[in-house]
Amino acid sequence: MTVSSPTRRLCLLLIDDNPADCMLAEEAFELYSEKVSVKVIQDGQSALNWLQAQAAANSLPDVVLLDINMPGMNGFEVLAALRGDATFRHLPVVMLTTSTRQEDVDRAYELVASSYLVKNADFQGFLDQIDSLVRFWTRVRFRQQRNPMS
Repeated sequence: MTVSSPTRRLCLLLIDDNPADCMLAEEAFELYSEKVSVKVIQDGQSALNWLQAQAAANSLPDVVLLDINMPGMNGFEVLAALRGDATFRHLPVVMLTTSTRQEDVDRAYELVASSYLVKNADFQGFLDQIDSLVRFWTRVRFRQQRNPMS
């Protein structure tokens, strides 16, 4: 198991097809640029391909922020693919979406999402959500490597 340095920046992958939402998120995370780096990918299959490359380089993000409503491969399909692959099974995935539908919340947790966060429509409210997210995930880090069983 690797131990993260408290000074290492939190690495986030944002998977969201909406350019306006991506720009809003990047603007919000810019306030934490000394603590956080964000990679934005706008479709599910490209995100999975990028994650495979990162896994090969032993450089996975700390947390994935995943929208539900995307064309092609939606967020649930991406989450199912991540949970179905031992390489990514323990990677934290936060559903970051506008959907308040209970069916979506239930499905996300059935697919083992780490949490479900409804994007606040108010920018200050969204900034508060991002602040909470950054504070929480800078204290909790993803286990990058699995220890082989002896």
